[in-house]
Amino acid sequence: MRRFLFLTILCLAALTAKAQQNKVISTLEVLDVQTGERRVVKEFDYLIEAPNWTRDGRWLYFNSGGLIYKIDIEGKGNARLVDTQFLSRCNNDHILSSDGKWMAVSSSSNASSGRTSYIYVLPVEGGTPRLVTPYSPSYLHGWSPDGKTLAYCAFRNNRKGADIYTISVDGGEEVQLTDAPGLDDGPEYSPDGKHIWFNSVRTGLMQVWRMNADGSGQTQMTFDETRNAWFPHVSPDGKLVIYITYHKGDLEPGEHLANKNVELWMMPASGGEPRLMVSLFGGQGTINTNSWAPDSRHVAFVSYRIKATSFQPPRP
Repeated sequence: MRRFLFLTILCLAALTAKAQQNKVISTLEVLDVQTGERRVVKEFDYLIEAPNWTRDGRWLYFNSGGLIYKIDIEGKGNARLVDTQFLSRCNNDHILSSDGKWMAVSSSSNASSGRTSYIYVLPVEGGTPRLVTPYSPSYLHGWSPDGKTLAYCAFRNNRKGADIYTISVDGGEEVQLTDAPGLDDGPEYSPDGKHIWFNSVRTGLMQVWRMNADGSGQTQMTFDETRNAWFPHVSPDGKLVIYITYHKGDLEPGEHLANKNVELWMMPASGGEPRLMVSLFGGQGTINTNSWAPDSRHVAFVSYRIKATSFQPPRP
């Protein structure tokens, strides 16, 4: 009986996920940060999330339905499935190594239920994943420029919030870098490897922060009291940072939900006045991981539209 109930719950969860997957139309876009021009790469009749740009500038990787795909930057042809083998529950926390040879993903274990997320590394063109993090949930966001270290947020010791951790790409003991109340998320290395950018709710609203790679010198970088700021991404030349914001009151500061009116803002990496770049309908999945092009001029992101549903009157 228990097994039947468990399987029923899993089936209902799968049906719910599929319904969500087909609820939206996703538009993969590229923003020119110098001119403000937006260009559509391709439109999808289902949910896609979190584009990553390859180091040669030819491809964009993204996740959809628990799998990883890639598509050429001109949007010609269909998206190609990347072979992640036994990982079929990948989330939108995937990134590519600086040498372009490897991909790291966060994925729930196929054999588990509930909130789990482990980090794996596999060849960028697909292959056998190798487990890196011993504990769950762990949500990947950063890879050091020298290729040796991964940065991620994780929930540990039954805490309600999450902190920032790093771990060797070969596995081993994880190192805790933050210990603040609430949620710390989105850690990402600067191109020179000296800093980790992240977002934290420790001062009330979610704001962008920066710290030294060893966790010292944690410094608040945005101070907008009307918006919650998430997922700062540093350009390859190290000069600019783009991030996504939610309007205050649209959600709790520690939430980053889908299907909201959001904005992309850009600021100098040295600090200073941010500039509004794009207003769009999106949120979760729009720009979860670094999607700067190698030229430090273009950024990929995903905007969404809710599919219209036809009204069916009840039968008399």
